[in-house]
Amino acid sequence: MINLTTPISEEKIRELNVGDEVSLTGTIVTARDAAHKLMVEEKPDFIRKYLEESVIYHCGPVVRNENGQWSFIAAGPTTSAREEPYQSDVICEYNVRAVIGKGGMGEKTAKGLKKCGAVYLHAVGGAGSLIAEKVINVKDVFKLEEFGTPEAFWVIEVKDFPCVVTMDSKGGSLHKEILTKSQQKAKELIGI
Repeated sequence: MINLTTPISEEKIRELNVGDEVSLTGTIVTARDAAHKLMVEEKPDFIRKYLEESVIYHCGPVVRNENGQWSFIAAGPTTSAREEPYQSDVICEYNVRAVIGKGGMGEKTAKGLKKCGAVYLHAVGGAGSLIAEKVINVKDVFKLEEFGTPEAFWVIEVKDFPCVVTMDSKGGSLHKEILTKSQQKAKELIGI
């Protein structure tokens, strides 16, 4: 297990390889469709300081507010492919070092990871309540009224958040490897 704490240097990220298991601690930001669109089209300054050498988490959390204090009830990853049109630009513009989600991302993002020194981290889908236990503090929230709870920017502090590197900064992609092997196996089974 490789321990990473935000902020994370480009040098540290470029040492990671596909298959490495990571335990993440520090400040990260949730961002989904509306947030990514905003970051590309308007480049807001309010989120920039939180993303510098940090991590974006593709997550639409379930939250609770008790006496003005936010907490996460569920924090499972959402499918990352929807962010493909934006992710590379966001990584490079905001100096993001990692993106957490599920399902992997496409070639445009892979090029951005390589160019700007970032990785894609896979979190376990279906374990939202367990992952929420790794969120130890909600530091801030932006665009809550405009975007709604799942799409808002949640600035959170995590401790020992478990992930696996499935796309690295060298061009490696576990998603691409599995797809190729699966297609080969399917051809064998079909007799092609």
